[in-house]
Amino acid sequence: MKFQDLLTIAGNEPIIESSLLLAGDVQPGDVQRQLSRWRDAKLLYQLRRGLYLLAEPYRKTTPHPFAAANLLQRPSYVSCESALAWYGLIPEYVPSVVSVTTARTEERRTALGNFIYRHVKIDLFWGYYSVEVAMGQSAFIAKPEKALLDLIYLQPGGDDENYLAELRLQNWEALDLAILAQMAEKSGSAKLQRAAQRLEILANDEINVYEAL
Repeated sequence: MKFQDLLTIAGNEPIIESSLLLAGDVQPGDVQRQLSRWRDAKLLYQLRRGLYLLAEPYRKTTPHPFAAANLLQRPSYVSCESALAWYGLIPEYVPSVVSVTTARTEERRTALGNFIYRHVKIDLFWGYYSVEVAMGQSAFIAKPEKALLDLIYLQPGGDDENYLAELRLQNWEALDLAILAQMAEKSGSAKLQRAAQRLEILANDEINVYEAL
């Protein structure tokens, strides 16, 4: 296979999975050796085993970081600070894409940026949905309420009143407190149920201050 063949087959893909190149009468070993040569020649970058990114001059589509995060670790969904910033619920810029996974906790540094994966038990791996994050690209992202609960669950002392206040939550209308309470109860976590109660109080305080202005 020549590099031009690769561009013809997968040039429009944001991220190239090597399995895409194995259709037809090809030898997997030959494909892998060619991919390694192109990587060494800086024609593409290896994100992880079996996952590649074309170098800038040849890249037609820029991968969305959330879609890339899903591919880099399966199963996973974008959550915590990254999802909260996506919904406009926190003001901070989040330099790394944070996801949760049932696999081990790890950080991946790639040509696309940094990706952090935080482990949760399988009983808590829910509350996400598929969202179109760019033209032709979708990603699994936690619902707003679940993203907040994931962050609280993973943060030591995350249900503390001071910690919740320090999050500087905004755009409360994007958060359904009834769903938050239901999700906290579904989790079976006393910590999350306490946090849901305290967040309701915090939200009411914020609303009262706003209405008093």
